[in-house]
Amino acid sequence: MSKRLLIMRHGEAGPGLPDARRELTAGGQAEAARMADWLQYQALDGARILASPYRRAHQTAEHLAAALAGQVETLPILTPDDDPAAVLDWLLENDTERPLLLVSHMPLVGALTGLLVEGRSDRGLGFPTAAVAELEAEVWAAGCARLVRFTTPADVAL
Repeated sequence: MSKRLLIMRHGEAGPGLPDARRELTAGGQAEAARMADWLQYQALDGARILASPYRRAHQTAEHLAAALAGQVETLPILTPDDDPAAVLDWLLENDTERPLLLVSHMPLVGALTGLLVEGRSDRGLGFPTAAVAELEAEVWAAGCARLVRFTTPADVAL
């Protein structure tokens, strides 16, 4: 049976330093809420929601947790400059039939998607803010996943 992984970029964030404390803008909050509303209809019962320790990713994930009746877990290896291979190793070590929803940042979300689908982290997608890539695979290994769909806030009807 195929496993599901959803990789999401956080909503639009405002400027600021340090980077880890940047917060979502009002527009970013709206993007995150819109995607959370859409995700609650995507058969994600029991999904595990994991977020970068950065504030804007957690704020985005909190919208998802509210919509999916879940809880946000922090995964320290989901920051913008982390190695997608480390996330791939984590996926293999934490293999589960439950859907996984990772909330992170560019360039990691694009590089991870490229690694899982194309086998190369330099071939990743460009993720607009709050975009979601849904992947399926029998095993989480480089080049073994299939991109099921890619959805942005603009694709989701109000």
